[in-house]
Amino acid sequence: MAKQPKAKAPSGLPSKADILKFINENDGHTSRRDIARAFNIKGDDRIELKRLLRDLTDEGAIDKPKGKIEQLGRVSGTMVLDVTDTDMDGDLIATPVSWKGEAPPRIRLAPGRVLIKPALGVGERVLARVREEDGEYIAVVEKRLGASAHEILGVVKRSREGPRIEPVDRRVRGELQVALSDLKGAEVGDLVLCTVLPDRGHGPRRARIKDRLGNMEAPQAISLIAIHSHHLPVTFPESATDEAEAAKPVQLGAREDLRRIPLITIDPEDARDHDDAVYAEPDTDARNPGGFILWVAIADVAHYVTPGSALDRAAVRRGNSVYFPDRVVPMLPEALSADLCSLRQGEDRACLAIRIIVDANGEKKGARLVRGLMKSAARLSYAQAQAAWDGQPDDATAPILEPVLKPLFAAYETLKLAREKRSPLDLDLPEHRIAFGPDGKVASVKRRERLETMRLIEEFMILANVAAAELLEARRTPLLYRVHESPDSEKLRAFQQFVESLGFKFPLGENIRSRNFNRLIAAARGTDFEQMLHEVILRTQSQARYAPERLGHFGLSLRSYAHFTSPIRRYADLIVHRALIKAYNLGEDGLTDAEAKSLGEIGEQVSNLERRGMAAERDATDRYLAAYLSDRIGAEFHGRISGVTRFGLFVRLSETGADGIIPIRSLGNDYFFHDERSHALIGEVTGATYRLGEPVEVRLIEAAPITGGLVFELLSEPASFSKHAKARKGARAAKRRNSRK
Repeated sequence: MAKQPKAKAPSGLPSKADILKFINENDGHTSRRDIARAFNIKGDDRIELKRLLRDLTDEGAIDKPKGKIEQLGRVSGTMVLDVTDTDMDGDLIATPVSWKGEAPPRIRLAPGRVLIKPALGVGERVLARVREEDGEYIAVVEKRLGASAHEILGVVKRSREGPRIEPVDRRVRGELQVALSDLKGAEVGDLVLCTVLPDRGHGPRRARIKDRLGNMEAPQAISLIAIHSHHLPVTFPESATDEAEAAKPVQLGAREDLRRIPLITIDPEDARDHDDAVYAEPDTDARNPGGFILWVAIADVAHYVTPGSALDRAAVRRGNSVYFPDRVVPMLPEALSADLCSLRQGEDRACLAIRIIVDANGEKKGARLVRGLMKSAARLSYAQAQAAWDGQPDDATAPILEPVLKPLFAAYETLKLAREKRSPLDLDLPEHRIAFGPDGKVASVKRRERLETMRLIEEFMILANVAAAELLEARRTPLLYRVHESPDSEKLRAFQQFVESLGFKFPLGENIRSRNFNRLIAAARGTDFEQMLHEVILRTQSQARYAPERLGHFGLSLRSYAHFTSPIRRYADLIVHRALIKAYNLGEDGLTDAEAKSLGEIGEQVSNLERRGMAAERDATDRYLAAYLSDRIGAEFHGRISGVTRFGLFVRLSETGADGIIPIRSLGNDYFFHDERSHALIGEVTGATYRLGEPVEVRLIEAAPITGGLVFELLSEPASFSKHAKARKGARAAKRRNSRK
């Protein structure tokens, strides 16, 4: 008998969150009849319940085998797990056996509590109690169930003992042996998906090749590894592709005609889509001297991707587009993302636009939402626009310099005043751009230049995002905020202790603001600690996410902030567009009541998918950089310590931004202990101290493109010694002086 909900549901249908809560309270599975009975759903509402359950199935939240409804993505209670690998500390990592949702979670087996003998190893299956603790899943093993069969990616190698598989995940220890009969045509150098066979307890683990994905030397092999490793969906359902290809350009109809406004797009040189356009003009209203009227127009994705459609179901499962150095895994099919929803120069495009009035100090005085039809007057790169700003217009920018670009630049100068007053977090975190040659291999890695035109577009987008949130608040319409909460008190106390150990002051008041960090950054400017503080401040911050509650954006120093400007590549922005359409009666394709009730769930899902995409992007970048540096073994580099752990130092190279490790065993004969509070490794005898952010000289001794791993040898002396070591050193010197008397 299914459990009944603890409280009566409100009138009408339950939300998706209510349904999932009910399923969870019934051990993760139930039936549609049980749900209908529990929430008193009768008559025609049963059809709507069926649609809700179909949406949850398409979103990967539930499955419906043999009439039963099972919740997917549920991690709690007693579960059957496959032990898949180990982490860098040697702890066993497992994943759920029956996981059917998005990327399966990594669950750490609690160290010191696995009492089963002989000790568990990779490739086994266990019954365990799982709980969430400090943002990660921990499992306590109750019973060994035998061998598991899990899959890993690897590259085929040749050895004297026969074919081997080198795992692409650096966390998976050791190579795997493959019988000739299990190669399935794979050759040396091929990237393969293989099934790990039961561990025999001695010798290398064995594997059977399941699928050949191509040669590791192929141009797109590295991004392919990231895609498979992080379970990114590559192909769209046929129904979604059909909807996208059947879409047609929008006619003016009831839309406001914005084609007379010379809106322009300004993007990176290699931009794959163009979903935002801007325009500015001086405000002629005598009551607003020195003010401006700004327009920010965004592709009207909501017109093509309607609630409950095949395109919508595909988009919410992806959550966002994922960008690799050599390719993109888009949230929407190319027929939309690169065509009908891309604001191409000279072509009519549907848009949602916000007209914003700012005063001479860049403060917003009013905003109006428009659903319109626009035509981009120019497609510019950041470099083109910057050159025009610097007095060197080209053929594309010269005709629009006076009527379009100069008013944009002037409006930006006022927005800078508002930014300075707001004092958002001002971190300098260098980015690098990977460029490819004709052969598809990395040709160069250069530090990405931070142009003023990039800041211009950033300020226009921030202003539009604030305006969107406040327009929805004015109509009391539910929305998804982009939330960035202030650092928690424990992190702040640890940060305070760290910076005071460096000689800086960071008072902890009741209300820490981003400007508090900015004052510290200013105080450290030009010192040896400047870059170190940028790194530590970043680590102190909370992780940004999407939520239906207005919790503010700490980093931008804003109370109300929502993502409105990129619905081509972020599902959260599409939800904000739908909310605006509903709030201002701009069409029948606005936010549905069911979506409004499920905003918390949607926010959590797209936040998780965003993190998955970011992890995939980082992994691909690491491998590309390792491939680029693989022919420079023995070369010396300048870098900074980017991470301090109990097993070594991570170093980021200044030239390329590549990260690698200096193993603790290579630091000398001293015993080094990890001081977490000061982000340092300190030698027990010598007092040699290696701190986060310190400059170092290193030699590259190993580069593994398959895993993305780099190993360095430290060449420079430690920048500092602990005060206790200094005292010991002084005492030894005094002893030597006395002995000579």
